[in-house]
Amino acid sequence: MSLANALKEKILKLGAKQKLDAIIKYSDNPSSEVRMTVAMALGMIQSYDSGIALVPLLRDSDPMVRATAATAAGDIHAKVCEEYVKKLAFADTDPNVRMFAKKAFNMLRGYYSQSPELRTSSSE
Repeated sequence: MSLANALKEKILKLGAKQKLDAIIKYSDNPSSEVRMTVAMALGMIQSYDSGIALVPLLRDSDPMVRATAATAAGDIHAKVCEEYVKKLAFADTDPNVRMFAKKAFNMLRGYYSQSPELRTSSSE
């Protein structure tokens, strides 16, 4: 296993263990793959601080990092990220970022707040 893959695996394990401070230390790593993994790990921690930690990644120079950060913000319903995600959804230069950010923006706005199964069962 390469050093980069081992580091990414470590970051994801930290996310599963809800170790926010340990994850944030890697958010300015020079590797875009590591920063993308940081965004994924932050998307496992539903807290205000996790949302705040996503903000720099939403402004990252790498489009895949921005897209992953937008998805993570939507996954944890990080309202603090809503304006950043909205900007990505409607004004980012990368079409893939716009696509992921639009879905995340809709999640943040509550359009996908429940799975279809939950919506169906609660309406019966």
